[in-house]
Amino acid sequence: MYTLDSFLDSISSKNPGEDEFYQAVKEVTEVVIPFLNEQGRFKDSNILERITEPERMFIFRVNWVADDGSIQTNRGYRVQFNSALGPYKGGLRFHPSVNLSILKFLGFEQIFKNALTGLSLGGGKGGSNFNPKGKSDAEIMRFCQAFMDELYRHIGPETDIPAGDIGVGTREIGYLFGRYKKIQNQFNGVLTGKGIIWGGSQLRTEATGYGLVYFVNEMLKKNNDKIKGKRVMVSGSGNVAQYAIEKLLDLDAILVSASDSSGGIYIPDGMTKEHFSYLMQLKNKKRGRIHEMADKFSGISFLENTSVWEIETDCDIALPCATQNELNEKHAKNLINQGLKLVAEGANMPSTNEAIDVFLEEKVLFAPGKAANAGGVAVSGLEMAQNSQRISWTRDEVDERLITIMNSIHQQCEKYGQDSDGYINYVKGANLAGFIKVADAMLAQGLV
Repeated sequence: MYTLDSFLDSISSKNPGEDEFYQAVKEVTEVVIPFLNEQGRFKDSNILERITEPERMFIFRVNWVADDGSIQTNRGYRVQFNSALGPYKGGLRFHPSVNLSILKFLGFEQIFKNALTGLSLGGGKGGSNFNPKGKSDAEIMRFCQAFMDELYRHIGPETDIPAGDIGVGTREIGYLFGRYKKIQNQFNGVLTGKGIIWGGSQLRTEATGYGLVYFVNEMLKKNNDKIKGKRVMVSGSGNVAQYAIEKLLDLDAILVSASDSSGGIYIPDGMTKEHFSYLMQLKNKKRGRIHEMADKFSGISFLENTSVWEIETDCDIALPCATQNELNEKHAKNLINQGLKLVAEGANMPSTNEAIDVFLEEKVLFAPGKAANAGGVAVSGLEMAQNSQRISWTRDEVDERLITIMNSIHQQCEKYGQDSDGYINYVKGANLAGFIKVADAMLAQGLV
């Protein structure tokens, strides 16, 4: 018999100071432990201890040369967490906040997210504390090449297939892939998120944001509702937020916010297509700051160094798409007072455990990131399939498959998360559905 407190104490003692990893394990085990204590087939398997320990972790030095000729040193990581369902799959993050705790939390989440897609994917994560902001293209290229000079030893198309994440887009994937190809003298599907003309998939860039909205649409359909006319708050203005906004506008939602690390914008009457076009130019071409939206357009307010979750406005749907732990208990209560009915996580673990508790207690529909933002890794898996066959699917073909996968994830959450009163606890549903698949595969493969 497991007890939650004693198991979490063991996680804390084995992983001191790793608060993010502890938080991710707590969210899963709060759901899984009651289930395990009822299931005979997991008895004496020590399955929780095994599944919360990475299969292997790599930490390495990355030396590179800045434009001024100075030698810079960063730290690189790859956490290969679980391969029970397939080769390790998970992104690379380049950001000053990157440390082992964050990558272990992301890798642990990735195990269950990938399981929910139904594709043959294990879970992993990696990255570096390198900050791409303010760096020239030449500096980013040199860093990526130095990073791959070590990473190549640990990855491969049948072993570990990294993708992008915060700070790693098509440009960085290109530099990483080019270096891998030169070192190994192979052109293969070792990385996903590649450019369309050199092995990438249609819709990969849009997949996480689109998939998020497809999942929200299923949540609303289950309650005989729809997105049209809903007031939606989005945080972030990166890849996930951008394409969630695009799909929301296509479905006639009223989008009232966006943000970056400098603060947030509030658009009382809703974002227009003109606003969105400027946002895409601002973030993807100019690499500018969100306050420029308020400078450009009347009717848009900029809140410096302020979370969008502090804005006082009517809100039906909240989509946190920025970063981990951005939405706290106070924000959750504030949103509920403003009419909130649904939350779906576009980022990884953007809601604190305390905020999640508030949403669940108030019967707000809440979809965790491992379910709601699985569209990105789903299309990465589809990119792997196309690479293996040396073919390319059309945009419509990929979109159709993405919709099918997100609908399937919703069905799994409903199967394992529906309460007797009809409320779907998506946290319970997603964690149980993902865990059962991985745990059963681990038991079937023996003690390895």
